[in-house]
Amino acid sequence: MVIEPNKVVSVHYTLTEGTADGQLVESTNGSEPLAFIYGIGMMIPDFEKQLNGMKAGDEFAFGIPAAQAYGEYDDTALVEVPKNMFEVDGKIPDGLLEVGNMLPLTDQQGNHFQGMVAWVGLDKVKIDFNHPMAGVDLFFTGHVEGVREADPVELEHGHVHGAGGHHH
Repeated sequence: MVIEPNKVVSVHYTLTEGTADGQLVESTNGSEPLAFIYGIGMMIPDFEKQLNGMKAGDEFAFGIPAAQAYGEYDDTALVEVPKNMFEVDGKIPDGLLEVGNMLPLTDQQGNHFQGMVAWVGLDKVKIDFNHPMAGVDLFFTGHVEGVREADPVELEHGHVHGAGGHHH
């Protein structure tokens, strides 16, 4: 069975920055493979494009430029905000505003998103709203572990159930 839309695909992969010899970002080796429904927008489009037509046992090695992955780094997504907006009962919780911390935030319309603490001053904090991998070229190596039909419930829910997927 080949990889095509609405198939459940499981892959073992290693992700590095830029080239196969770049800094390791993550790897599924030694754990469950990544499982996803191909063609429903769960993965980076260029990642899926590279796997199209492959079958179980096929190996892959390909790069994806930052612009086609998580986007280029956007300096305008680095925003300075008043430090006191993080106060709870008049006090900022210990350890909250440390450089590198990811913060769950909500805007005035109730939309949820995350930002990373980039800098902490006396009265202000800079929050980086770029994806942590923005501006990074990606390189994937690995192999297709399996390809199968997605069952109707998986398609309805928009995710894989069972091994490598979502457990209800």
